Amino acid sequence: MKVKEAMTGDVTLVNPDQTIREAAQMMIEIDAGALPVAENDHLVGMITDRDIAVRGVALGKAPNTKVREIMSGEVLYCFDDEELTHVSRNMSDMKVRRLPVVNRDKRLVGVISFGDLARNEQPTTVGRAASRLSEPGGKHSQAAR
Repeated sequence: MKVKEAMTGDVTLVNPDQTIREAAQMMIEIDAGALPVAENDHLVGMITDRDIAVRGVALGKAPNTKVREIMSGEVLYCFDDEELTHVSRNMSDMKVRRLPVVNRDKRLVGVISFGDLARNEQPTTVGRAASRLSEPGGKHSQAAR
């Protein structure tokens, strides 16, 4: 199965100059834990509810702190025509639970979450990915900052 068949296509974006309060409110409205950050029609990062808690609140940042101050600036992504099995493996290796999905023109077309994978991929593949994903560390570990 291809990523485009399992992804969420209706994506809410946040601007890096919006506040973390606004980002959190957007997350509540769409019942999501992460938002792609876009500026001038380009994907420039991701912000998660955990970023807000760990890089924001825990460090004493005010609710009016700009998203750009705490977002993950390195944008990891996958392509909409990739196989779910491959993306599942990559997500677990990178220790990320969500990835922006782009087409081959590198235009954002959706987001794929670990939940999307669990609903659409073989149980053994998802189980292996979940096991690796649950190991400590990874590129976006809060402890690595």
